[in-house]
Amino acid sequence: MKLEELVILIATAVAAATPLVFAVIGETITERAGIVNLSADGTILLAGMAGFGAARATDSIWVGFLAAALVGAAVAAIVAYGAITLKQSQIAIGFILALLCADLSSFLGAPLVLQPGPQVPALPIPGLADVPIIGRIFFSSDGMVYASYLVIGLAWLYLYRMRGGLALRAVGEQPAAAFARGVPVVRLRYLYTILGGALIGIAGAAFTLDMKTGWTYRHTAGYGWIALAIVIFGGWNPLRGAMGAYLFGFLEALASFAQSRVPGVPTQVFAVLPFVLMILVLAATSGEWLTRLIQRAPPALRRLLSANLNAPAPAGLGKAFEQD
Repeated sequence: MKLEELVILIATAVAAATPLVFAVIGETITERAGIVNLSADGTILLAGMAGFGAARATDSIWVGFLAAALVGAAVAAIVAYGAITLKQSQIAIGFILALLCADLSSFLGAPLVLQPGPQVPALPIPGLADVPIIGRIFFSSDGMVYASYLVIGLAWLYLYRMRGGLALRAVGEQPAAAFARGVPVVRLRYLYTILGGALIGIAGAAFTLDMKTGWTYRHTAGYGWIALAIVIFGGWNPLRGAMGAYLFGFLEALASFAQSRVPGVPTQVFAVLPFVLMILVLAATSGEWLTRLIQRAPPALRRLLSANLNAPAPAGLGKAFEQD
C-alpha cells in the first residue's frame, strides 16, 4: 500500500467513525451516571430518519441535527422515567425501545427512502488542512468531524477534571453515598441520561446527513449495538471509547479498500466484515484469560494494561436507586 493510499484510508476511517464517536460519548455519559440505555440502535435509526426528514423539509442541516437531538433526548427520557422513577428493568426498557424505534423509523421514514436531501458541506480548515499527512487526515473534512474532536475532549475534561464530572461519576459509582453528601442523584441521572440520548440522536443525523447521506430501510442498523460494545471496550472512558470508534471506522475503510482489490468476493462479505472483526477484537480484549495474562506482566506494564484493558463498570450501573 502506497503512502497516498494509506493517508486516504486513515482520513476515511476518521470521517466514518464520527457518528459512532457521538454515540459512544453519549452512551458513556449515560452509563457513567448509572443508567444503561440499550435503545441506542433504535434511537440512531429513528433520530437519523427524523434528522434527514427535518433537514429535507426545511433545507437546513441545523434543523435536522436539532430534530435528531430532540428525538434522542425524548427516547432517553422514556428510559430514564422507566428506570429511575418506575424502577423497572433498564435492560428490558431499552431493548423494547430499540425494537420500537427501529420499526417506527421504517414506517415513518417510508416516504423518505432514496430521496435527495441536504448534506453537511466539506469544510477544510485553512492552514491546518495544508499540513502534510496530518492536515489531510484530521483537518480536511467537515464540521461534524471537527465537532467530534471537541466532544471527545470536553467529555474527558468534564469527567476527570471538573467538579460536575466528579458528581456524575459519584452517582454512577455510589449513588447512596453521593446522596448522603447532598448530591441530587435522581436529578443528575435524568439530566445525563437525556444529554447522552441527545448525543446518540446527533449520531443518527451524522449518518444520514453526512456519512451515509440519505435514508433507506434499516439505514444504520447495527451501529448502536457496536457503540454499546465500544463503551465497554473503552472502559467507560471517553478517550478510550473514541479510540474504539476510530478502530471500527478503520475496519470499515479497510473493508471498502479491500473490496476494490478483491473483485471476486461478494460485496456482502465486505459489508459485514467490520462487524465481525470488531467482535473478534472485543473478544480478544476481554475475558478471564486476559486478566490472568495481565497479572503475569511486569508491575509497570501490569498497571498500564489494567488501567486500559481491564476497567470495571461503574458500581451502580443498571441498579435502581432508592431515595429515602
